[in-house]
Amino acid sequence: MLKPVLYQITDQPQPVLSISPQWLNPGDLVTLSCGVKELSTDWRFSWYRTVPYRAGLPSLSDKSYSLQPLSDNVTSEDSYTLIPAGATPTGGYVCRAGRGDPVYDTLYSQPPFLWSGDLQPSVSLTVNPNRTQHFRWTSLSLSCELKGNSTGWRLKRYTETAWQSQCPSTWRSITESTCTITSLNTWSSGVFWCESGSGEYSNAVNITVNDGDVILESPVHPVTEGDSVTLTCTFRYQETNPKLKTDFYKDGVLIKNETTGEMTIPTVSKSDEGFYKCKSGQGESPESWVTVRVSPVVSPGSSTLVLVGVVVGLVVAGVLLVILLVLLWRYQNRKGETNLLSFHGKLLICLG
Repeated sequence: MLKPVLYQITDQPQPVLSISPQWLNPGDLVTLSCGVKELSTDWRFSWYRTVPYRAGLPSLSDKSYSLQPLSDNVTSEDSYTLIPAGATPTGGYVCRAGRGDPVYDTLYSQPPFLWSGDLQPSVSLTVNPNRTQHFRWTSLSLSCELKGNSTGWRLKRYTETAWQSQCPSTWRSITESTCTITSLNTWSSGVFWCESGSGEYSNAVNITVNDGDVILESPVHPVTEGDSVTLTCTFRYQETNPKLKTDFYKDGVLIKNETTGEMTIPTVSKSDEGFYKCKSGQGESPESWVTVRVSPVVSPGSSTLVLVGVVVGLVVAGVLLVILLVLLWRYQNRKGETNLLSFHGKLLICLG
């Protein structure tokens, strides 16, 4: 006789959803991993994508956004692989685990943001000051800088607690495509991007507001392989501590010690992509992701193709001429000809 399996129900655990990679190029594979502290072999995992609040879909208690189930959204594995479609801000993803009969569910995880976008979009999000990390109580301006038509673009924001289709009323909004925050707070953190009515998107910028005394200044936009990149550890009270011994970390591993507060990568490569932070006696900065894009492959133009064709033609003609000379020389040897002038005369006749 089977013994019933009893679960001791305590406070509902909240799983932690991790995404790898979190910032990617269109078409890249993405792995979602759902971690639950309570070890068990019979958890089943449900997977969701966050969307603006929609009646009829599951949502969290504050109804700031809804949860749209992914295809085949219930699995026995604690990981889920997907390919985001096209150049879109794919938003946040959420997981939840359940087990037993009746089912005992965990809480929903917090939704980390995943971005899949064009690295060379027609519109760019400009950040002033030009960095991803900012101190609390300072000001920040974000605007959509357009390369073509400047109509119909709106600045959007995504945070772990809510979707925002425009600047919050507590901010000073100049236009729909520009927002200015006069006094940053930690809840001002989020992912920002520009979006048009026709479905085009800019690059995304992950803004982090730090209540501490140290931030890391890193590139706002993706950098290209071969470029020089400088990371700067900035202190809230910089004037009293102009130069401090600083440690720089990549993906949690110490990579360099500097006395100037700056670390330079003279020729950046794809392997340099990752999360960076700095640490000194004044404190530790949050992490920021540095994206490295592969150098674009330049297709040959028509003039290049013509030049290549000419060179190939000359090489082929030269090879044929050498073969012809060898054949004529062997022919003359067989005939026993010794008159060099006669040989050249016949050669000229053949080539003519």
